[in-house]
Amino acid sequence: MAKTKLAPRPPKAHGSAPGASHFSGAFDPRNTQWRGLLREEIIDPAEPLIDAHHHLWNKPGQPYMLDEYLADAVTGHNIRASVFVECGAYYRRHGPELMNRLGEVEFANGIAAMAEGATGNEVLVANAIVGTADVTVGAEVGRLLDAQIAAAGGRFKGIRLITKWDEDEALNNGRFIIPRGLLADQDFRAGFAELGRRGLSFDTMVYHPQLPEVLDLSRAFPESRIVLNHIGGLIAATPTYIARRDEAVEDWKRGMKALASCPNVYVKLGGLGMPYLGFGLEKLDAPVPSARLAEVWGPYFRFCIDTFGPARCMFESNFPPDRESVDFPIVWNAFKRVASSYSDTERHDLLFGAAARFYGMQID
Repeated sequence: MAKTKLAPRPPKAHGSAPGASHFSGAFDPRNTQWRGLLREEIIDPAEPLIDAHHHLWNKPGQPYMLDEYLADAVTGHNIRASVFVECGAYYRRHGPELMNRLGEVEFANGIAAMAEGATGNEVLVANAIVGTADVTVGAEVGRLLDAQIAAAGGRFKGIRLITKWDEDEALNNGRFIIPRGLLADQDFRAGFAELGRRGLSFDTMVYHPQLPEVLDLSRAFPESRIVLNHIGGLIAATPTYIARRDEAVEDWKRGMKALASCPNVYVKLGGLGMPYLGFGLEKLDAPVPSARLAEVWGPYFRFCIDTFGPARCMFESNFPPDRESVDFPIVWNAFKRVASSYSDTERHDLLFGAAARFYGMQID
């Protein structure tokens, strides 16, 4: 069996780093009360939506399963379907390490079946499933991909492998230790090639200084569909970059403009509610209304939309992580406010069509 190049990252103490992968604040009762301070009328409640990115897990003290997602999704917006994205949940405990990620796809497929079969439920939760796989093992990863396809049938659409890396070690907080320049690694690319052979997509989660690496990968595999998570990982407001924030934003814009030349690359619009990104919304006395959210986040979203085109951009809740800063109905009101400046066709792409096409979702 090929040897992986990804070593598990030792757990950090809670709150020990600005990018620590803990979202306990989203589950704190005080957060629930805080989000409850703001209620808004739903904008265009009949508008069909696809939530292009969310997670489900049952971490100790942090349950976010089908019931919790539906409690958010049925608050007034017309969420027709959602995309489940891997989050390290329900890995198999026995068998080859390469295959343990299969458990998460089996879990998500079970959730999707429960949602689809539930009487009175109209939300096709996890209608598209993005699992994960350690592609650094090379072509051998095909065994796992085939098993994931078999486990979830048409719902399994591709994988995400978090490869974010920065010179500031405090920002390196993923489940695995990522070596610098991983996207160019020969074994990584041998494994990545197995996705295209099966028509599977790749969700990439990087930091914005790594966008040139994504560009090189997308050019090397022009037939493989790639979607940038969370607007390409802009970290301009983190402690590392805040002193040169304008320069960091310009670096991000250059990287995104270059990637827009690759028709196989899409963008997810969202993920900016995570506190480590530095917007500070979670620190306010009360949640900001959707109009203010659209003012704060809108310029970044509109840059992506105008650079890539609405047909290659899709909105994502990124719940539950973004729940630390905003409530579900409010964030979708903000998305609709941003989308309102585009034509009817373009707005439909942003809120529904781009995600449906990218993930091959057949939704009425």
